[in-house]
Amino acid sequence: MPAASIALRRETLVAPALALLRCRTPDAWVKAAAADLQTLLVDHASLELRAAEQAQKLIRRYGASGGPGSLSDTTLRLQLLQKMSRLAREELRHFEQVIELLAQRGVAYEPLTASRYARTLHGQIRSSEPGRCIDTLIIGAIIEARSCERFFSLLPMLEVSEPELAAFYASLLRSEARHFEDYLALAQGVAGMKPVKRLDGFLDLDAELVMAPDCEMRFHSGPPA
Repeated sequence: MPAASIALRRETLVAPALALLRCRTPDAWVKAAAADLQTLLVDHASLELRAAEQAQKLIRRYGASGGPGSLSDTTLRLQLLQKMSRLAREELRHFEQVIELLAQRGVAYEPLTASRYARTLHGQIRSSEPGRCIDTLIIGAIIEARSCERFFSLLPMLEVSEPELAAFYASLLRSEARHFEDYLALAQGVAGMKPVKRLDGFLDLDAELVMAPDCEMRFHSGPPA
């Protein structure tokens, strides 16, 4: 496939995620990440594992009929079960793929401390239902959209220096884009198909965290301090 067609296809895949987010990743983060691929890949592996675990938590908390947090809408509950089950499988497969890339580079998988980004977003989740469910789904959507944007942002530099890794990240664009849309659709469903008012606040917070300097390199960190 011609390079121009490949680029257009990628841009089409990420367009919805870019339209959702308030800002692009700073160039300073892209350069820092490309210079520290070991940390980037180790953290990426941890994120894939956490994403699979989060999907399973949502299934247990909201998907079981008659459970304390069970969604009352049968159709919506089935959608959550189906979408989160598929997402968990895909995230675990991505985890396996990143682990393989680490092994090829002679790097051991050692979980890193969670980034300020995820910790801050999750710290804003409401404690009562259905707010807790809506917020958790919104954050899931934003994290997936930001991940899609970060893979896309890294491609130009990695295609020159790390073509194998660039090809892998390009292959993740489709699933990450779908994951964010699945999360957002579920959040809107739980909120009663009304505009999710909380979304704007979380998008503002995502942009603030992405632009603010960070002392640690992480997949979702800000530019280096």
